[in-house]
Amino acid sequence: MKVVLPDNSKLELPDGATGLDAAAAIGPKLAEQAVLVRSDGHVQDLRLPLEDGQKIQILTTRDKNDPDALYVLRHSTAHLLAEAVRRLYPGVKIAIGPPIENGFYYDFDFPEPIGEEALERIEAEMRKELAEGREWNREEVSREEARRRFEAEGEPYKVELVDTADGDISFYTQADFTDLCRGPHLQNSKPIKAVKLTGLAGAYWRGDERNKQLTRIYGTAFYDQADLDAYLERLEQARERDHRRLGTELDLFGFDEVSPGAPFWHPKGMVIWNVLEDLRRRENAKRGYAEVKTPLIFEKRLWETSGHWEKFRENMFFLQQESGDEQLFGLKPMNCPGHCLIYASRARSYRDLPLRLAEAGTLHRNEPSGTLHGLLRVRHVTQDDGHTYCLPDQIEDEVGLCLEHAFYLYGLLGLDMRVELSLRPDNKLGSDADWDAAEGALRNALVHRGIEFEEMPGEGAFYGPKIDIHMQDSLGRGWQLGTVQLDFQMPQRFGLTYQTAENEQKTPAMIHRALFGSLERFIGILIEHYGGEFPFWLSPVQVRVVPVGADHRDAARELGAKLREAGYRVEVDDRDDTVGKRIRDAELEKIPYTIVYGDRESDDSLAIRERHGAQSTKNLDELLKDLATL
Repeated sequence: MKVVLPDNSKLELPDGATGLDAAAAIGPKLAEQAVLVRSDGHVQDLRLPLEDGQKIQILTTRDKNDPDALYVLRHSTAHLLAEAVRRLYPGVKIAIGPPIENGFYYDFDFPEPIGEEALERIEAEMRKELAEGREWNREEVSREEARRRFEAEGEPYKVELVDTADGDISFYTQADFTDLCRGPHLQNSKPIKAVKLTGLAGAYWRGDERNKQLTRIYGTAFYDQADLDAYLERLEQARERDHRRLGTELDLFGFDEVSPGAPFWHPKGMVIWNVLEDLRRRENAKRGYAEVKTPLIFEKRLWETSGHWEKFRENMFFLQQESGDEQLFGLKPMNCPGHCLIYASRARSYRDLPLRLAEAGTLHRNEPSGTLHGLLRVRHVTQDDGHTYCLPDQIEDEVGLCLEHAFYLYGLLGLDMRVELSLRPDNKLGSDADWDAAEGALRNALVHRGIEFEEMPGEGAFYGPKIDIHMQDSLGRGWQLGTVQLDFQMPQRFGLTYQTAENEQKTPAMIHRALFGSLERFIGILIEHYGGEFPFWLSPVQVRVVPVGADHRDAARELGAKLREAGYRVEVDDRDDTVGKRIRDAELEKIPYTIVYGDRESDDSLAIRERHGAQSTKNLDELLKDLATL
């Protein structure tokens, strides 16, 4: 048989040859350094047989920064973690341990709780394993054999995984530890040069809070120590930028257990919120969106019509009306069904389309308590929704308008973007023909605008494919932000129609668009991206005036009033504390401009300190001209 290499050359191999055989045929050094096979964007274990005509790329330890090469390294290191834990804690029950972005985790059911101090001991045992050396061996077994083995070992979580697994059952073994796993894995542990366990957390078995809570151990691994050191430095920077810490220090928002997962916005946080909300409304108006507002609570039958009852019910909050006929109501998790009712409120003609509706609606989603994370994962969600109802031949232009809007907003914030096209999931609504048309329309909108994108099979919403826009923050972390989704299902389910030029009734297409995503999460991401040092136009306090003494307070307040009249957000700090302390407080609060006002200051001569310490003297007119450019 033949396989195709990245340079399109063909490699002749015997039937049944594996990725490792292919590497050895190219050269002994390549075989020694090989870590996995990549084929058509998917990863494959070196031990698995190749197919005739298969296009392959063999990744090696030289590809140390390739995400797939790191994936297999971290997957194998997770198994070392499980081996070490089982050795150190007899009686522990082992659950699952996948690689994740930037690392891996493994879930355990310990006989007795462990604390953070245990990580050092476990990590030392893993280093012992690496010093001894490990090789991974793969075998395929029957479901009955797999179940028998795990029952004999007293591993109930593995038994459940066997009972619910799809497809073949495969085991990977290193030393005396065998785990249920599909792979891929390294040939041996030699490439694992740097390991660090990074934390503990609670995690419900299979993510269901009705199940037992397990102990999750997080870690990471790299092909060399320098990369680990750089990662740990970034991790420390991330802790410094944690939006939960900065949110408290900068007095932006808070949380209270009386309403878990629902932020309380403080005055300075509301400044950021309102600036973004004003930007949203202004830009929507420029692009022809009409602002609407829909109810918070709807009867169950609406959610049955929309498909949320079937596909999204477990993520919703419901209210039971106890009087009368005991109707069941749901708090809306999305704005789109309400917008469909607005569309259906009167007859529509092809001349009315495209119809663009916008709403920053309050939503509620029943996120498990263990997944809540500051502003990044909340139950109270405010989504900057836009919905466009359009003719089939308007789809590409309307999607393009959404993309142009998104790139304008993200460019304004200085965010670097990458784009994914997320395709049909397993739980999709509608026919394959509908999905083919929807996916093709989104693909064309991207291609015709020269936008690079990656296709993501199975990642679409249940009602339609979507374009997901990701940013990379100042620490190199990726965040999914905006989304543009094409939906043929919901208009059909709500019976939406328009009258054509030939007096026929046809169903419009529906485009869902959210560019901030949710305002809560977007602000949380911005706090971490900027480290709390917001651009001048977004800063809650843009200028702080610090009078030197009591005799300067009136003049400082007059200056503050002039700056406010010019449209800027200004505070006058006339506390009795020393000037040095008040200047230091302004720096800690990351205020862009501080003006110290004393005997020598006037509108003709202002002592200005910029964030990070740059100092200058300007008159008021010069200052206003400078601020107008920010």
